[in-house]
Formats: sequence, structure tokens, C-alpha cells
Amino acid sequence: MPIRHILLTLLVVAIWGFNFVIIKLSVQELSPFLAAALRFLLAAIPAVIFIKHPKTSWVWVASAGLAFAFALYGFLNFALAVGMPAGLASVVLQVQVFFTILIAFFVLKERPRRGQIIGAAIAFDGIGFIALERFQGISLWPFALTLLAALSWAAANILTKLAGKVDPVAFIVWGSLWAVPPLFVLTYFMEGPDTFIAFVSAPDLYTLGLLGFLSYVATIFGMGAWTWLLTRHSASIVAPFTLLVPVTGLLSGWIILGETVSGMEIAGGILVIIGLGVSVIKFKPKGS
Repeated sequence: MPIRHILLTLLVVAIWGFNFVIIKLSVQELSPFLAAALRFLLAAIPAVIFIKHPKTSWVWVASAGLAFAFALYGFLNFALAVGMPAGLASVVLQVQVFFTILIAFFVLKERPRRGQIIGAAIAFDGIGFIALERFQGISLWPFALTLLAALSWAAANILTKLAGKVDPVAFIVWGSLWAVPPLFVLTYFMEGPDTFIAFVSAPDLYTLGLLGFLSYVATIFGMGAWTWLLTRHSASIVAPFTLLVPVTGLLSGWIILGETVSGMEIAGGILVIIGLGVSVIKFKPKGS
């Protein structure tokens, strides 16, 4: 991967680490599903008026959009709303790397390297540490929701790869549009019409600013760049670079939200990051 592509990947995952704090703040102001719906509504409209549909089947656009916008952020927003710390969520969600590698093996026939398998084993040990702590604290539900979000992200990675080389911004914009109606429907049935009325009747600049960051910085730029990278490199190469997400996510949660984690959770997070690091590094045989 060229150095400029590596730098772009690092920028995206750094933004996504900070993104967890912004999502946490947004679900404190709005219901989790409405926050997701408005995020992707702003990302899609009015952009779809000016941006042509990507040159690929609408099936890939719709399925990838539902995976990353509806499923990923539906589960993640809900997890953060019911008690998952933003920094800890940024660590747990990175299990998507190994879900991606696993699905890519069966769907894309991409064989994982030995280092990726070892890294996955280390990271899953870390996830086990965190799960044990969450279970003892009777808060396994937010943790399980975050794992479902990770699985959704992995599915979105593979669907993006199957879509082929497409305009990344068009792919994200039109994919976002597919997720908006089901998110609004879910909001209506889970929260009732008063949720819509409360937001429309009294929108504030703070909430709109949060939604603006989520829509344009994290989604249009972040997902657009990520899609562009996935269409040019192997999914098993791109996905592990999310190593930086838990670092910026934990730091942001600590500095901005004052979040703390237990010793067991810190140990689990360190194992996840080590596992991700092992999966990224390519060891060359001696004499090569």
C-alpha cells in the first residue's frame, strides 16, 4: 500500500476514534435511532440530487448501505445509549477486523496470513476479558450490541468489496439513502411520534453541530475514503489499520467525557490492540 494511502487510512481511523464521543453526545440529545436516521439523512440529502448513482448494481448499494448505516449504527447508537462507554466501544468494535477476515475467507476466498490468525486469537482473548467484566457488572447487553455492530461493519466491508471499483462518495451517499426510511420507521415504533415532534419543534445549534460532524466528516469523508481504499486494496490489508481507532477513542472518552474503565477492561483492550498490531505486521523470513 502506498504511503499516501496509509496516511489517508490513519486519518480516517483517527476521526472514527473521536467519532465515538460525538455519537455518545448525540444519543444524550436524541433517541439512538433518530440520531442515526438524521445523520444519514443529512449525508444523503441534498447530495443525491447532484451526485449520480454509482456505476454498480443497486443491490450492492442498498445492501452495503443497510449494513453500515442501518445495522452498524443502529446497534452502536443503541449500545452507547444504554450504557456502553464510548472509549470501550471503540475497542470492542475493532473485532470487525477479524469478522472481516473470516467472512473474506469464505466469500472472497482471501486466505489469512498466519500473523492474522495469531492476532485474531490474541484479540479474542482480550474481548473475552472485557466480556467477563461486563458480565460481572450485569451490563452484557451493551457489550453484545457492540459486537453485533462489529459484525455489521464486517459485512459492509465485504459488500463494498463485492461492489467493485465505484465512486466512493456516490456509494456512501446513495447507500445512506437506503438506510434512512427503516431508521425512521424503527424510531417511530420504538420511540413514538413525540420524538420527531420534539426535535423538529426545537432544533438547537449544538445538536445540529453534532449531526453535522457525524454526517459530513465521519460519514461522507470517512466512509468515502474507506470505500475508496477497500476498492483498491485487499479487505484483509485495509481493515487492520483500524488499530488507531481504540487509541483515539479511549483518549477522547477519557479527556472529553471523563470515562474510566476497570483494570480487567484495560487489560482486555491492550490485548485487542496487540492482536490488531500482530495482524498488521508482516514478518519476512530470514534471508529474504
